[in-house]
Amino acid sequence: MAVNQRNNVPFVFFDVLYADGTRRSNRKVPESVLSGLDGDAAAIAVIEAQDEEIAKASGRPRTPIAEVERVKKAKPPKGKYAY
Repeated sequence: MAVNQRNNVPFVFFDVLYADGTRRSNRKVPESVLSGLDGDAAAIAVIEAQDEEIAKASGRPRTPIAEVERVKKAKPPKGKYAY
């Protein structure tokens, strides 16, 4: 019986604010891209490449990125009903 193995690449999530005021949440960027000296600035290039592919598929022009913000991890719940 074959075992389905997932690609265990850790991702970092970013919220993206575009120049036209729209916002996209939880855009995935591989953690390995962010390990260099550029830090989160390297995420912009990855997200722009993703946007370019989306623009080609949809036939709409890509909107310029105004701001990129790393999503903070939620703290696990404490107390009796913590899971």
